[in-house]
Amino acid sequence: MNNDKQQKLEMEEVDMYVLFARMFAHITREVEQACGEKGVIAVREGVRKFGEERGRNIAERAKSHGHEATPEFYLSCYDMGRSDYFTSEDIVGKEQVEQNFTDCVFANTWMKDGDEKYGIHYCEMIDPAIAKGYNENFECIHDKHFFKDGCCHFVFKMKDKEQND
Repeated sequence: MNNDKQQKLEMEEVDMYVLFARMFAHITREVEQACGEKGVIAVREGVRKFGEERGRNIAERAKSHGHEATPEFYLSCYDMGRSDYFTSEDIVGKEQVEQNFTDCVFANTWMKDGDEKYGIHYCEMIDPAIAKGYNENFECIHDKHFFKDGCCHFVFKMKDKEQND
């Protein structure tokens, strides 16, 4: 490789989303190697707690704008801006939010690096935890996943009253 190309690679900024995905995979891999399945369970629990905290913060954002923590205001008060690294079609209603992601920098990074085994722990835990933190009765159904379906599909909705009793 010539010096100009090498210097460009050394100076190229890596997006924070890519760095986060790689850091998560490295941490999860090391925890699994050091602690086995108990370590993986601990990582997943950490993601769950992090997600619930984010959800509570999103609910506070909604409240500060005079809204209840309902499906209608979930995305408009969300704590993470969407960059061009995420592409989704969002259908927001009073009763539910449906999202179909066709591009996700986290999934793309984990697949490119061969780290799906580690990234899946974040993917499976984060959105249900954020939803629960946002509103105890808000549930997340994640029925399609990039690693096997080539896209992610979510439905966020309030639990039926019978489920709450």
